Amino acid sequence: MPFFTRTGDNGETNLFNGERISKNSQRMSVEGNLDELNSLIGLAIAQIKNESVKEILLQVQNDIFIIGSEIATPEKEKVSYKVPEITADHVRRIEDFTNKIGNQLEPLQKFILPGGTVNAALFHTIRAVCRRAERSIVALAENEKINGEILKYCNRLSSLFFVLARIENKNSNVRDIEWDSRL
Repeated sequence: MPFFTRTGDNGETNLFNGERISKNSQRMSVEGNLDELNSLIGLAIAQIKNESVKEILLQVQNDIFIIGSEIATPEKEKVSYKVPEITADHVRRIEDFTNKIGNQLEPLQKFILPGGTVNAALFHTIRAVCRRAERSIVALAENEKINGEILKYCNRLSSLFFVLARIENKNSNVRDIEWDSRL
């Protein structure tokens, strides 16, 4: 089995329906950001010990594949290709995960800096990449019709990573690093 196709050698790639587009297109920028996000989540799964958090992250990885398949398929062809979609149920699930974890934390009185434990810093990094993916989806949505639940999902997802970073610090007895505006 070959590990390369050579079909992208001229800077183009295929959408799900076989349509050729530039690898530099906004749609492919979204796909790249989602791939980076999913890869970092895989790193977190390999790094953390909490099995229930790993299960949440594995579900998120699967959801990101759904988002990627939606982005890789032009809107007019989603039905004929039976592409799965992110729904309000997916968004609610992320909200539920976030609330369950966040309710274990003390309310913030100040902004915090990314950091603390290695795992907390990793979740802050994932949060930042998630926000970049979200911004690229917003840019795509300005020119193409996309499922609005995707934007809601990504917006909620960055909040999940924020509370995961904070709970990692809490569970390690490491204080969140408060921003000192005087420095």
